[in-house]
Amino acid sequence: MTHEVRFSEHGGPEVLEVVEVPTPEPGEGEVLVEVFAAGLNPVESAVRRGDHPGRWPVQLPARQGRDLAGVVIAVGPGASRFTRGEEVMGFVDHGAQASHVVVPEANLLPRPPALSWEVAGSLYTAGTTAWTAVEGLGLTPNDTVVVTAAAGGVGCLAAQFARMRGATVVGTSIETRFDFLRQFGVLPTGYGPGLAERVRALTTHPVTAFLDFLGGESAAARALGVPPSRVLTVLDWDAVDDHSAVRASAGDVVALSRVAALAAARRIRLPIADVFPLDAVADAYRALDKREAPGKIVLGLRVVSYAGQHVQEPDLKEQDVTLGVATPHRHMDVEEAVPPAIGDGSVRRRHRAERARRG
Repeated sequence: MTHEVRFSEHGGPEVLEVVEVPTPEPGEGEVLVEVFAAGLNPVESAVRRGDHPGRWPVQLPARQGRDLAGVVIAVGPGASRFTRGEEVMGFVDHGAQASHVVVPEANLLPRPPALSWEVAGSLYTAGTTAWTAVEGLGLTPNDTVVVTAAAGGVGCLAAQFARMRGATVVGTSIETRFDFLRQFGVLPTGYGPGLAERVRALTTHPVTAFLDFLGGESAAARALGVPPSRVLTVLDWDAVDDHSAVRASAGDVVALSRVAALAAARRIRLPIADVFPLDAVADAYRALDKREAPGKIVLGLRVVSYAGQHVQEPDLKEQDVTLGVATPHRHMDVEEAVPPAIGDGSVRRRHRAERARRG
């Protein structure tokens, strides 16, 4: 059986439930993946709430999630790129937030060993959206770009791609994330009214591009004189319809391969803010919807704890997380550790004296 996230009505995270369904079978050109990690994205909250149903139609009950990483456990007819047991990362149109997911093999890449499961499982939407946006703008060292929600997954990556091209980046976030943004060479500023004035105070150069990953900031882009064709948004359909902003969207598996290669080479970083078990998916989306997390929030179906990473763990026994991990300890001679059960210990004393003479 498979456990998957569903919602049967539009609303907040409280409408999400984890249900048990028969494990699906891979069809032509598909593989069945046991999911180890699945990233969360703000657009999923918008779809679940029923925002712009004409733009994001869903048929209820609906499954949720696009990003995933895991292990191939079955191969369908005509699928030849992957074999059982291979570690993969990629995406589906919907339904990634489940223990087992059928995926077209064309949507998958081998997971680079340098990428953790959590990064690999949350890289597609944020990574390819950021990549295609920055590539489409053709940024150069002569550009100054504003990135809203710059501490989030897509904003953080877009800021890094823009900095790789030499552009000056101003990023919006809550004040407690300013030092986080400075790590990536971003000039931080806060949310709220007066954004255009704050941006002008941070840079003397004209703003040439505006990446609004928060939504609702098209007025600030216009006030800064940014042409509509260089104002990109993910969530703000009103800006697209009323002010000719451009909607940014996720890319293809080719874009994912490029982003994954950069992440594996440590040329970009995708911080993981928090990891939740599947049963806590509603809490995970509540954390996401606050828009305060530095980096990605991930569902971990096979939770692996890393040093310095905050993980909302299920109840794990210590032996479960230390199994196979070498434990440093002082060398101990087996003979020294065994108490004399028979005799008076004279044999042991003789062996100890012989070792002392040899040593």
